[in-house]
Amino acid sequence: MSAELSIDTLGLPIVDSLLPSSLDELSPLLKLSSIDHPLNPNVTAHYSIEFGFERLFESREQVDTLNAWMKANWKFSFVFAALYIALIIVGRFYMSSRPRFELRKPLLLWNLFLAGFSIAGSIRTWPEFVYAVFGRGIVYSVCDISYAYSITGFWAFLFIMSKLPELVDTLFIVLRKQELIFLHYYHHATVLIYCWYSYSEFAASGRWFMCMNYVVHSIMYSYYALKAMRIPVPMSIAKLITFLQIVQMCFGCYVNWIAYTTKKHSPETACHISDDNIFYSFLMYLSYFALFAHFFLNAYIKANARHKLKRQQMELEKKQQQQQANGHTVKKTN
Repeated sequence: MSAELSIDTLGLPIVDSLLPSSLDELSPLLKLSSIDHPLNPNVTAHYSIEFGFERLFESREQVDTLNAWMKANWKFSFVFAALYIALIIVGRFYMSSRPRFELRKPLLLWNLFLAGFSIAGSIRTWPEFVYAVFGRGIVYSVCDISYAYSITGFWAFLFIMSKLPELVDTLFIVLRKQELIFLHYYHHATVLIYCWYSYSEFAASGRWFMCMNYVVHSIMYSYYALKAMRIPVPMSIAKLITFLQIVQMCFGCYVNWIAYTTKKHSPETACHISDDNIFYSFLMYLSYFALFAHFFLNAYIKANARHKLKRQQMELEKKQQQQQANGHTVKKTN
């Protein structure tokens, strides 16, 4: 964490170690094969197959190299977050005097890609997560870092790195001149910073945060894809997504409480999450809870109440007009 920021540190040794140097080396990475060798108990017990690219993360040396790279570079997330906010300001100013872009096809492809990625991540991480929670217990699931290796380790790394390209979500909002609320860009910027920071120390609570986020994003981006295709989606689905996000924030606070109480009252139990991480994570999830709850209240509950009141007023006005018309007819008849 004390490493100085420099462009040289972004030389990305991870590129040399993860990416194939030729097309011939790509085939083994895409190969799907049976697990015929022992992995950590969480994986061996609940996975029967793995891809070649997932096997890269069976090497502790490989994963520790990624961890070391993140320790040296996680603070660049602040730079990316600042550039992100700056580009939002510039982009909205640029678009203020210009017509909106439709971008429906690119938006559809983007949401389909993120939906597919999130679904794949959910499928490959949840077996280990379920085993950790119900097979080993809540404290183990919060404090143990074995998920950072092997199959789940690969998807954990992709999850962390995906927070940077996910900023493209906001680009579509700006270019299409849609409403951009504080919750949206605050959430994107802070999640990027926190995820990179947490991976720099292999925070064990990441198991929970990753698995919850993969599931919620699977539903959310699938919903966005359907909307981009102009397929009618019930409003209840949008409400469900926001409700799940609120539940996710509640569990985020709960996980940090488990980590805090374990470190305080059971110091003999190894819990691989720093006190600083617990503090910042709790504040982050608490702020998310407040913002998502406020959004749910205004977007759905109050909006429904206003819509219902407006409909009642329209029905009353229509009834009064009918009564006036009937009264006028009676007078003419007399």
